[in-house]
Amino acid sequence: MAAPSQNLSRIGLAGLAVMGQNLALNIAEKGFPISVYNRTTSKVDETVERAKKEGNLPLYGFHDPESFIQSIQKPRVIIMLVKAGAPVDQTIKTLSVYMEKGDCIIDGGNEWYENTERREKAMAELGLLYLGMGVSGGEEGARNGPSMMPGGSYEAYKYIEDILLKVSAQVPDSGPCVTYIGKGGSGNFVKMVHNGIEYGDMQLISEAYDVLKSVGKLSNEELHNVFSEWNKGELLSFLVEITADIFKIKDDKGEGYLVDKVLDKTGMKGTGKWTVQQAADLSIAAPTIASSLDARFLSGLKDERVKAANVFKSGGFGDILTDQTVDKEKLINDVRQALYAAKICSYAQGMNLIRAKSVEQGWDLKLGELARIWKGGCIIRAVFLDRIKQAYDRNADLANLLVDPEFAKEMIERQSAWRRVVCLAINSGISTPGMSSSLAYFDTYRRARLPANLVQAQRDYFGAHTYERTDIPGSFHTEWFKLAKQS
Repeated sequence: MAAPSQNLSRIGLAGLAVMGQNLALNIAEKGFPISVYNRTTSKVDETVERAKKEGNLPLYGFHDPESFIQSIQKPRVIIMLVKAGAPVDQTIKTLSVYMEKGDCIIDGGNEWYENTERREKAMAELGLLYLGMGVSGGEEGARNGPSMMPGGSYEAYKYIEDILLKVSAQVPDSGPCVTYIGKGGSGNFVKMVHNGIEYGDMQLISEAYDVLKSVGKLSNEELHNVFSEWNKGELLSFLVEITADIFKIKDDKGEGYLVDKVLDKTGMKGTGKWTVQQAADLSIAAPTIASSLDARFLSGLKDERVKAANVFKSGGFGDILTDQTVDKEKLINDVRQALYAAKICSYAQGMNLIRAKSVEQGWDLKLGELARIWKGGCIIRAVFLDRIKQAYDRNADLANLLVDPEFAKEMIERQSAWRRVVCLAINSGISTPGMSSSLAYFDTYRRARLPANLVQAQRDYFGAHTYERTDIPGSFHTEWFKLAKQS
């Protein structure tokens, strides 16, 4: 069970739920002897068993924290994969008792970035190093190569860089999907926004499905073929690939396809909500991500929606308002273009949010490098991340992905298809909040003049908030009420 004394493990991992087990086996498989520990000891034995089965991997299990810590070579590096919040503090408390100056703790969970910064300071006082590391890719990624986003102590990163470079996803011609993100909680923050972009992506795909199924009347078999085909072109991505897979799975408990039996209620862990809250705090518009969060909230109101459907049925509303005959091929092509254009908006909003936080915190994050490490291993991996990286390589100070010459050209080419899909959905009574809010974002951003002049005039009228003018510098206040009365 124990690591041989003269032959200490290179690294330790505490927290053996699915992600922890898989990451530990991945590290062992890459040739790094690893010690593992979990509060529930049955998980330890289970992991040791898997290591034997999966190729006699150099993984050693421990039932108590002290012998676990003693089994690791100095300076010790320990990755924790436990639930965010209190369990992390609890685990740190349990382990740090046995750790010595210069040892290092890495939190691989989805933690709120300020908690990581608090812990980094507290650990520094004990002479310990600390990293907050976002890990994306789900259980499959953890086992075979995730995208990893470590932030915090650079010294700590250097200790384990050789391991991370081997364990992360490997993408031909762009390298391992890991980089030192930056100081403080930047690794957690970047992973949080990654998850926000993922919310937007998933919502947009579900809207594409809704339009094709509800208006285009595509069968699951046809949907499988469409998404498989899309996954060969510009939409090539993990999420489009798994979507294609989902449509072909038959129900093992009854007739038909499994996707049709899944209850239309979405769960969530909180990173999407944090992303939207941060966007609001930083005054960054992120409507695609926000609408995907709202869609999850509304999906939770299943009983209310069923009742509302009955209320409105009496007014002649079915689920679908019109029986338009549509040209299937044309619809499929339009939806593909709408999905692509709306996706660009979701990534643009995420990147702008990361940049604003980086400026606020002085993190100096490299947006192109983030696009590079998201190309493999993670949930939002997609072929067009390559193009995002190139956009930031061309211009590191790019104000918005939409104005990169390459992306701008694509938006122009796709906007009429995008508008057709949104109009068709609106006229059919199908909600497409992600696609519609992305289009509104694009249309607002590309207009030189907005009706905001009226909003500012209203603010000055009722609250003397002053306004600027287009023709003379300075700020002005008008007694609108008096002038209106006089006339």
